[in-house]
Amino acid sequence: MENNKLLSDFFAAISKDARISSTHIGVFAALLEYRNRCGLLNPIRVYSYEIMELAKISASTTYHRCVRDLHKFGYIDYVASFNSAVGSQIYFQVIRD
Repeated sequence: MENNKLLSDFFAAISKDARISSTHIGVFAALLEYRNRCGLLNPIRVYSYEIMELAKISASTTYHRCVRDLHKFGYIDYVASFNSAVGSQIYFQVIRD
């Protein structure tokens, strides 16, 4: 799935979702940019510090809250690694409003 379609579908879905903040949008956009740099893989393996830098987030608690929320709200599938040598997996899926 192309990043443009994912981003467009994401914005269409969040227009009706009051739970999403500008920080969630920044994290989602950073995940898409990271995916683009990785050759549009699905899933991508990420370390929090990589996405935090792209999203301009300095607190890891903010990053983890946003990623967990995006997962809980159905915008991504997030599989935490709990291993510092292996990044967490982020799956992009079709977003339904």
